[in-house]
Amino acid sequence: MTEELEVEAGNRTTELEFSKDTYMYWFRSMMLMRRFEEKAGQLYGQQKIRGFCHLYIGQEACASGAVSALTPNDKWITAYRDHGHPLALGTSSRAIMAELYGKATGTTKGKGGSMHIFDKSVNFIGGHGIVGAQVPMGAGIAFAEKYNKTNNLCMCYMGDGAVRQGAFHEALNMAMTWKLPVVFVIENNGYAMGTSVKRTSNVVELYQLGESYDIPSEPVDAMNVEAVHRAVAKAAERARSGAGPTLLEFRTYRYRGHSMSDPAKYRTKEEVEEYKRQDPIEQVRATILEKGIATEADLEQIENDIKAEVADAVEFAENSPYPDPSEAFTEVYMEANYPFVME
Repeated sequence: MTEELEVEAGNRTTELEFSKDTYMYWFRSMMLMRRFEEKAGQLYGQQKIRGFCHLYIGQEACASGAVSALTPNDKWITAYRDHGHPLALGTSSRAIMAELYGKATGTTKGKGGSMHIFDKSVNFIGGHGIVGAQVPMGAGIAFAEKYNKTNNLCMCYMGDGAVRQGAFHEALNMAMTWKLPVVFVIENNGYAMGTSVKRTSNVVELYQLGESYDIPSEPVDAMNVEAVHRAVAKAAERARSGAGPTLLEFRTYRYRGHSMSDPAKYRTKEEVEEYKRQDPIEQVRATILEKGIATEADLEQIENDIKAEVADAVEFAENSPYPDPSEAFTEVYMEANYPFVME
């Protein structure tokens, strides 16, 4: 989606690094994530959504900026803060909301809930509930792409808490040894489940962990969607060239607690407000208006459309059936004829 474009802005002509369509995609996709997550939080409070629920509010640029830099054939995997990525990729907001409700029309037929969204149609290989477990899985997906001689890569997301897991280091070692086409992304929102990075690690510049394996690694201002796009595009070029993985530390911030049960008392209101002044959506809104890409009325219409889409998703989820109890036994095991012999 990257291209140079000239847009008339008043009496001046302003050169843009990215196309109008890219800026408008960023605004719409991030706004959809924000409004969807706000509604999910409200519904959780009403006990319409049960179990665990981890909101993506504040981190939207981590997903949107990466999607615009990649191709539809690339694969995606993340942890349990997983509503935003499939929304950015184009998964139906109806299907995601229905999954949060545990309904049969959800992305995994109501079996996964908030922590296990999955959509093969957009190559989203799921959210995963075990901290760090998705990291070697991401390397494995990249291995499959290399083995099958495709030109695709895997985006493998994790939180800052996951880098304490041994699986993270094992995956990085193998990925670099085998030069796998994978982009490891640490969404560093500063607090893991509720403890700051400074209190859990001697290495607080988390991107430096990749340097132990000679993996090109860098920090990224992930409150800025343009910076995310640039970093991912560069990493993707490396992966597709056969040079192997990249580790990106997306420095971002979640405005809400770790999950809906977290009051987030470990940080100050002043800190949260400081990050909100860097809000990724407002940065894109300001650029769109300043460069004359769209008008206030255009953006207001987009917001109204998104509000209607989220309301429709809720209505769809409310009216969808729960899965039949027999579904508990389907798609769990694969039937096979034994003895099974590998040739």
